[in-house]
Amino acid sequence: MDINDPIKTTVEEIRKVLNIENVIGEPIETDEFLMLPVTRMGMGFGAGMGEGKRDDMGAGGAGAGGAAGIEPIAMVVVHKGVKGPEGVKVLSLKAPDPLTRAIGEISNAAVEIMSQGSKMMKEKDEKKKEAKIEGGKGEAKVDIKEK
Repeated sequence: MDINDPIKTTVEEIRKVLNIENVIGEPIETDEFLMLPVTRMGMGFGAGMGEGKRDDMGAGGAGAGGAAGIEPIAMVVVHKGVKGPEGVKVLSLKAPDPLTRAIGEISNAAVEIMSQGSKMMKEKDEKKKEAKIEGGKGEAKVDIKEK
């Protein structure tokens, strides 16, 4: 038995799936936009052969198999009226995994906290300036307590 025949057939079928049209899809065009779908492909392949004897009779077999999967992951959107990189956007079609979502939420919270801290520091500096102006030339020290 020749193992090459099933392997050759399987590889030929997989090659049909692996083409650029399956990764970068057909463009979708409107008056304002050109959209290109982008996908991720995965595939697996295996082959095997076996021989044996039973009661002075030869027996054997061979097989090969493969599988491929395609998943849409993004859309490249080109705005026809905007020149340069500003006119191109990549929109993700995948839902973020839990880690990515958590990092995004932590980042948003950190930015909010830093913004509030900066605002409080500016207010505190303004109050100190006002206290110095009211103190006159002798610069009286004034304790300002925050709520």
